[in-house]
Amino acid sequence: MFPGLLTDIIDYQNDLFRNIRSPRTTIDCFDDLGDGGQDTEVAVAAEMPGHELSHAPVITRSFDYGVITYPFMHESWLASRFSSGQHYGVFYGSEELETTVLETVHHWRQFILATYPDQDEDIFSERRVVLVLCRGLLVDLRGKEVDYPALLDQTDYTFTNQIGQYLHDQNQNGLLVRSARCSGTNAAIFTEKVLSNPRDHCYLTYRWNPARDLHVRVERVLGEDWMQV
Repeated sequence: MFPGLLTDIIDYQNDLFRNIRSPRTTIDCFDDLGDGGQDTEVAVAAEMPGHELSHAPVITRSFDYGVITYPFMHESWLASRFSSGQHYGVFYGSEELETTVLETVHHWRQFILATYPDQDEDIFSERRVVLVLCRGLLVDLRGKEVDYPALLDQTDYTFTNQIGQYLHDQNQNGLLVRSARCSGTNAAIFTEKVLSNPRDHCYLTYRWNPARDLHVRVERVLGEDWMQV
């Protein structure tokens, strides 16, 4: 089906950077429903019975993006490079911090251009970067882009969707592939069983004025540019 493409398997054991939307400071979800104090305590007590019990909420809680499980939950399936979004979810991570920034800035910028292209003020997105351990056999597609340039297509995911669907149907754990945004490495994981041990690495803020700025400003320390993309 894909001659010469799915020939390399790697016994992978490495941390992946997972970059998700998340506030940098704690938010009181009930601050507009009362005057604080006892009002907040009552609201929290009323809301808690609806929570699914979990021994590891940082892994499973969908409200906190369930760092590992959220991408595989049916209601969170999204169309992406290696999934049409109709049949399964994919966990995406990068071997390098800069790679995950370039990937997520690209998609965030596309969202802004589609929704607020003429807004003449800073739009910002707060991000949380987590390290997740990946251990398992992965299909290694790095270097295959020479013969299969569609692996790095910037806009058309038809070919990569076919690859993802085939590997998912074959019960493969996932794959490694060169990033389409830089020379770094991305992982697309199809099962949570090879993922474990999520650990906070850092928080980021993306800032961009779509009417004025050529580059998105990325801050690790608030108010200080760390990267421009």
